[in-house]
Amino acid sequence: MTVHVSETSLDTVLEEARKDSVEFPYLLANHAPMVLVALDRMGASPSRIAEWYEAYRDAHKLAPPLPSVEPIDPASWKAALGDRTRESDYRAFFTGEIERLGIDSAIRQYLPHLVQGVAGSALHPLMRLAYAVLKMDEADTGAALGYWAACYLPMPDAGQVEPDTSDPGEILAAVSAVEGIRTYTTETDLLWHNICAVAALPGFVPLIGRLKVDETTPRRMAETSLAVFAATMDFSALHAVTGMHWARLVAAYLDEPLTLYRVFWQVIASLVPKIGFPDLPSEESLQMMREKPAPEWAEIKAAAIASDDEHDVSLVFSASQEEQVWGDPLYRVVAARRVRLIE
Repeated sequence: MTVHVSETSLDTVLEEARKDSVEFPYLLANHAPMVLVALDRMGASPSRIAEWYEAYRDAHKLAPPLPSVEPIDPASWKAALGDRTRESDYRAFFTGEIERLGIDSAIRQYLPHLVQGVAGSALHPLMRLAYAVLKMDEADTGAALGYWAACYLPMPDAGQVEPDTSDPGEILAAVSAVEGIRTYTTETDLLWHNICAVAALPGFVPLIGRLKVDETTPRRMAETSLAVFAATMDFSALHAVTGMHWARLVAAYLDEPLTLYRVFWQVIASLVPKIGFPDLPSEESLQMMREKPAPEWAEIKAAAIASDDEHDVSLVFSASQEEQVWGDPLYRVVAARRVRLIE
């Protein structure tokens, strides 16, 4: 279907985008609903939003979800977690719960049971939920929770481990010493298949237990994510920066928000081999990067809006939002580098 740009708005394009499955072959995350919101927030015109969606839909051959298998039973809704064939059923279930309870209450009731499975579809259900609550969109909140449930991928329980560090970077560094971390194999090179393989290594399991998680942890994780991405500009590290934005938005709806950050960081640690076992840059190196001349946000956002790459849009929008919270000008530098405005 062609969206007629003279009549369109963000809501009408999003309504069309919600007809698509949350993934496309082979098991890749459909970014369209989230990118459309980001484009709108960065100032894209209605015609560009519609044009972007149509190009993305056609390039990736987006298709509707599989037909319903059977309605999800509210008394045993967790029984089919992780079953992608139940996407339609879970989306219908959570859409109904959002209508019954409202966004805030529904998330608070159900998300604590889903947090451990945040790795599903390589963190993208977290992304979809973050953008849904950013827009306060009931329909997309239901779709996001359904996505999370259908692609649920639990990270392992670390067991009884005494925390010995408050530095998230130490957890990333420790991954390199895990037995088998350089020789593991995966079914495909999908990010979430790598997450699965690393999470299954016995030496990896207790690592997250070493991290002391408290009210300072989100800032420390944001700083570490930004440092790793600035040093590597790596695709997997990009998801650490954007993922911290998503986690911050979603954590506001949890009574115990630090549980989300703990599991999120376990996922990021599992991606260390994909990032290439990076060394964290020194503070002096980071400061030199911060001082690198970079365009203003308006120019960076315009470049992202013009890009057909969903990760350009995602990174630039998240970086602009995170800079407002954490105040680090390095966010603007890495965003400009991502959209090739500076080297």
